[in-house]
Amino acid sequence: MSHPSVSRIGRTLAGIVAVTACSAAALSATAPASAAPSRAPGARPDSGYPNLTPTPPMGWNNWSYYQCGGLNEQVVLDNARALVRSGLAHKGYRTVTVDDCWMAKQRGAKGELVADPAKFPHGMAHLGRELHKMGLKFGIYEDVGTLTCGKYPGSYGHFEPDAKLFASWGVDYLKADGCNVPVPKGQTKEQAYHALYTQQSRALRATGRRIVFSVSAPAYFQFAGDAVWHKVIRWSAELGNLWRGGADIALQSSTPAAKWASINGNFRYNANLADLQRPGRWNDPDFLLVGDSGLGRNEMQSQMSLWAMMAAPLISSTDLGKLSPEALAILGNREVIAVDQDPLGVQGHIVQQDGDGMVLTKPLRNGDQAIALFNGGGTARTLSITAGAAGLPRARSYVARDLVTGRTARTDRTIIARNIPPHATVLFRVRPEH
Repeated sequence: MSHPSVSRIGRTLAGIVAVTACSAAALSATAPASAAPSRAPGARPDSGYPNLTPTPPMGWNNWSYYQCGGLNEQVVLDNARALVRSGLAHKGYRTVTVDDCWMAKQRGAKGELVADPAKFPHGMAHLGRELHKMGLKFGIYEDVGTLTCGKYPGSYGHFEPDAKLFASWGVDYLKADGCNVPVPKGQTKEQAYHALYTQQSRALRATGRRIVFSVSAPAYFQFAGDAVWHKVIRWSAELGNLWRGGADIALQSSTPAAKWASINGNFRYNANLADLQRPGRWNDPDFLLVGDSGLGRNEMQSQMSLWAMMAAPLISSTDLGKLSPEALAILGNREVIAVDQDPLGVQGHIVQQDGDGMVLTKPLRNGDQAIALFNGGGTARTLSITAGAAGLPRARSYVARDLVTGRTARTDRTIIARNIPPHATVLFRVRPEH
């Protein structure tokens, strides 16, 4: 993620509120047919980046909770150990990513990136080895511009040597941001970003190492109009495995209201991008804040459930050593994780909306449907949907399992959740009985 002092998408509460408002207005419209995934102009059939993420990535990133000031080797390793100790790693949270500000302000004598010796006294190769010893994967951050968002050296003009260096360190995942991107004369901003992310993608492939590539380009075009935004998403899906679509999620230092507005806003914009995602190429609405201060149980559960419905990457950004039993149970709910990680790889769609209440459905590989009933408003309400409207086949009856409470009920026709509290989501897995 970017440095908080840098002006960019989602960095202020005002920006978060604006995203929420704009996205809410857009929910009533369906994505245009032209938004279906397609190859970048001139792309060869074999030019797409390798599919290294058949299911959405899961793991931990330091940014939202620690930013630059709290980042160091000990923090990363402590959270990695917490992933293993808590059982979250066993449930799929295996990629540990070091975000911005890990490096020294200047490159080395040979032009190479150098780890900040105060923050990472043993270097990044050592960090990678320690993570691999725990059975985890090593993720790192860079920027395709001249500088990262935190004003550290970017990979601009250094894509090949930087990629080789990352491979030598055992890096398994690269998140490439898009701050400080020069736009050459005669090019559009979109063309400049496309060219640089293409260079980064090719450099990673040339290493021969299987490095998952997280592209941040679309986040810089969220307000450029859907035609441009969707175009950037389409070529991002050719160049990498997942992409940040828009506003950054709120920071640990944000107010409780700002955190919820951020979760709600990022859900609303990302939910409208379902037709641009495809299995192995994932929309990324940013980090899970489950466990952060200021969020209630219903709000934490809503983020987890909605992210699972959207087949979003499940990347925690909090202090895992301080997780409450409640937060750990939400992050570790195997049945909710299974919805996110379903091999069919479909992002759920909004099929019904009534003000702040909405229903999403997501087909699962075994023929079940995941159905989420989300109350984004400030008062309790009842939400329901018929089996037909939810995409279920005709059947004598249906079995609906609440994936949070574990309760199972049968219904003839209507899936209903009564008195859903404010900011809460009820998530069902429904199967027909013949």
